[in-house]
This record gives sequence, C-alpha cells and structure tokens, in this order.
Amino acid sequence: MKLQKLLSLTRQAIDAYGMIEENDKIAVGISGGKDSLTLLYALSHLRKFYPDKFDIVAVTVDLGFDNLNLEEIREFCKKLGVEYQIIKTQIAEVVFQVRKESNPCSLCAKMRKGALNDAMKELGCNKVAYAHHKDDLLESMMMSFLFEGRIHTFAPVTYLDRSGLTVIRPLLFLYEGDVKGFVKEYNLPVVKSPCPVDGSTKRENVKNLIGEINHQYPGAKARMIRAVIDDIVNPDCPPQN
Repeated sequence: MKLQKLLSLTRQAIDAYGMIEENDKIAVGISGGKDSLTLLYALSHLRKFYPDKFDIVAVTVDLGFDNLNLEEIREFCKKLGVEYQIIKTQIAEVVFQVRKESNPCSLCAKMRKGALNDAMKELGCNKVAYAHHKDDLLESMMMSFLFEGRIHTFAPVTYLDRSGLTVIRPLLFLYEGDVKGFVKEYNLPVVKSPCPVDGSTKRENVKNLIGEINHQYPGAKARMIRAVIDDIVNPDCPPQN
C-alpha cells in the first residue's frame, strides 16, 4: 500500500467520526509493532495539511522486559519530526513474577493503559490514538461474543469520563493486510514484542479462527466486518458498500 492510500483512508475515518479538532494534542501509543508505527507515520504526514491543526507525541510504555531495544523507534520518530517519550514501568515484573498471572493479557493491558493515561496528562495531551483496524474490530467482537456472551466491540471515538481523555482509532478503515503492505513498502522499523505469551493469546486464537472461517467460506471475513460496522458501530447510518 502506498502512502497516498494510507493518508486517504486515515483521513476518511477521521472525518467520518470527527476524531480530530483544532489544537488537539494527540498521544500515539507506540508498541513497536506494525500497526502503531503505521499510525504514527500516517498522522505525522497528515498533520502537515489537515485543516484542523493538531500536534502529536509518540509514547511507548516500557513494560520492563530486559530484551526491548527502542533505538530504531527513537530514530524513526526523529526522522518524522515527532517527540518521543518512553515511560518506564515494572508491569512485566508485577504480571509475571509477583502476580504470576495464568492469563496475563487483561491485567497487563489495564496497567499499560493506566500508565499511558498518566503520561498523557503530564504531556498535556487531550486525546490518544490507538492503531486498531478492521481486523481488530472483528476480533474484539468475536472475543466479546465467545468469552463474555455479548455482542460488543470498540467504538471509533471513546470519551473516558474518569480521565477526561478521548480515544480515537484513525486506522479503522484499513485491513491488517493494508498495514502489512505499507510496512513492507516503506520498511518501517518493527520491533518484535518481548512478551513471553506473544502469539499464544486468546486474541491470536480468535484471529486464527476467523482465518479458518474465511478459508472455508471465502469472503466471509469481509462480510462479517461489514456487518459489525453497519449493525454495531454505525447502527443508525446507511449500510456500507
């Protein structure tokens, strides 16, 4: 995928849901993975010509794993002209050594978001951008359906009452395949996750399940994503094509 298409799809999502307003300061959560780096690339270029002026700051919550090297990310941000902040934590120690969680993802995510929200306030940000795309939208719905017994997924824009912050998801009109193509085309410096359960989570299992369904019934994933957007995310809007 070329930069022009990335910027077009990102701007479409931002405009459709009113994600960005004049003088916003947006924290972009950077895990080092393909999705967050693509989002950072998109917003860093979009801010140059978007009609509502906004600023961004890249933020990584360092969970405390010893084998995490963020130097390439630091250089990447420097080239994009984006401020980069690394928030040091001991989340990994708490989750894996102190609590010894058998299913660590939920607690880790909660603590990571808390650390990110605290950092955002200190940096003067009023919004945080997450790099969720269409595949994430469907996977979250399937996880809610299978493990919670309800049909639910995240919204394009979410206001957090307790913190006074707003979460936006500018990559919502992209597929994961679009992101993979962009990362390959522009050689983004993806950093492999040092988490010991990476690749063996419930979300990964659900991703594989969706892949199996789509293999057996070609086109099923795209139809399911369209149904989630039309019936859950935008129930009062005309169906997407």
